[in-house]
Amino acid sequence: MPRHLVFVLAVAWFSPALSEPISNFAGPYLAARQAAADNDFTASALWFDRALLADPANPSLLQGALTADMALGLPDKAATAAAALQQTGAPNQLAAVAILTADILADRYAKILADQKAGSPVGTLVGQLVTAWAQVGVGNMTAAQTDFDIITKTPATTSFGLYHKALALASTGDYEGADTLLASPAAAPAMQLRRAVLAHAQILSQLERDADAVALLDRSYGTRLDDGMTTLRARLVAGDRVDFDVARNARDGLAEVFFTLATALNDQADQTFVLLYARAATILRPDHAEAQLMTANLLENLGQLDLAILSFTAVPDSDAAYIAAQIGAAEATLRLGRTADAVTLLQTLATRKPADINVITALGDAQRRNGDCATAVQSYNAAIALVPNPAPGNWPLYYKRAGCLAQTGNWPAAEADFRFALTLDPNEPRVLNELAYTYIDRGENLPEALQMIQRAVAAAPDQGYIVDSLAWAYYRMGRFQDAVAPQEKAAKLMPVDPIVTDHLGDIYWAVGRKREAEFQWRRALSFGPGDAEKPRIARKLQVGLDQVLTDEKANPPAAPAPNGN
Repeated sequence: MPRHLVFVLAVAWFSPALSEPISNFAGPYLAARQAAADNDFTASALWFDRALLADPANPSLLQGALTADMALGLPDKAATAAAALQQTGAPNQLAAVAILTADILADRYAKILADQKAGSPVGTLVGQLVTAWAQVGVGNMTAAQTDFDIITKTPATTSFGLYHKALALASTGDYEGADTLLASPAAAPAMQLRRAVLAHAQILSQLERDADAVALLDRSYGTRLDDGMTTLRARLVAGDRVDFDVARNARDGLAEVFFTLATALNDQADQTFVLLYARAATILRPDHAEAQLMTANLLENLGQLDLAILSFTAVPDSDAAYIAAQIGAAEATLRLGRTADAVTLLQTLATRKPADINVITALGDAQRRNGDCATAVQSYNAAIALVPNPAPGNWPLYYKRAGCLAQTGNWPAAEADFRFALTLDPNEPRVLNELAYTYIDRGENLPEALQMIQRAVAAAPDQGYIVDSLAWAYYRMGRFQDAVAPQEKAAKLMPVDPIVTDHLGDIYWAVGRKREAEFQWRRALSFGPGDAEKPRIARKLQVGLDQVLTDEKANPPAAPAPNGN
């Protein structure tokens, strides 16, 4: 049960008159707070609204309500809460952003200018950019350029100012002026943004300089073009005139302000804070595919998978980012445990895009996670067939197919794929670990397997499952004392993993620490092991590991050799 509902039930249980409304609304208040802490924006919006019925001028409740409403993409509702919050007299940046977003949607540019002049607390840079774009909105390009120039004269914000001034000029048809700004050395930091490269390429196309636009793309990305840039480059090579649509008007420009800020803050600020700026961009411009993808990824990171799926699916199928968005939606669906739905989504996509390696690989991944390794192998086969000359970056395809082949009992083919993946990337710890661990489990190639795992641990020393493999290799080779330290480290790195904990119990048993072994086996059972492991762990607690091995007609691991090898 969600924790916010537990709070409500608790308050209701202890209320002396359950048939009457709770006068202080403690239940909704606590539920709202917990939902907000869980980033459950849908629930927190509901419960903050309930709590505000009892205390409509409470700044904390209003702040929570407008945060949830903005995160959900409800600008009018957020603006109402923001206006009430401003009436309390407390300056609030988020409230100013919510009101600003609603004003932009309504094209209230004169009001926006008045609010900025009065000192709207949206932040210095945002306020300057908003003022400049609002001047574009009222048709005063002279004032707009003056305001953009104020930004460009500050060293820390020069590139932002040049970029947005160029967009503003291009939105009015002054492509020569826009090109001059974006081509200047001072704009170089902004030209690290994909949107800036896209805008400049579109501007060059409008100037009938397609060759220069192609050179820009090649200089910026080389051969590593994403789908959108690949399509754009092909059009430019073919001589198509590409429309300028990065910022067609003031509203688009202001959407770009929010998206630029979200991009700049993405690795530095609180994820909810970044989400609100990205969401503002999508509210102002729903067809902004990059903003939709950023919003979806942020929601996914915050654990709001259903909301993430909505943002992924908001990317139109006419956009080059549609495939990536659909794959993102499928991944979020998988994380929700709806594997069959994810498979269906990707099968539909694969029917439309049978030659897209990312789609076919994603379908194989979904089928594998749905427990259908035999079908997943077929998908991986199709994906691999699309790679005539495998490169180091293709190792995951062979690694994933190898895992499925092993699951279906075709070990020779699986081993060949693992080996081939290592020829593509000899030091990839995941491949080294899985191949070596399988060798250990099969009792094959133990010296080589140990070397592989030692290399894997050196490459990924903080990955508990790899450290566990090292300990298990020592154990299976009879080097029990050598196994203790790495297995204890693995247990610290993965403290609630039933397999790692079970292995620790086995190793403790092997070195004579039987009481501690039993304690670890009990812990392993409490962590919910799989159906295959649970009875075996329980049996070890009843009769001990030696008897379990005897029952399985398996010899106990050999005693360590005198030389310790």
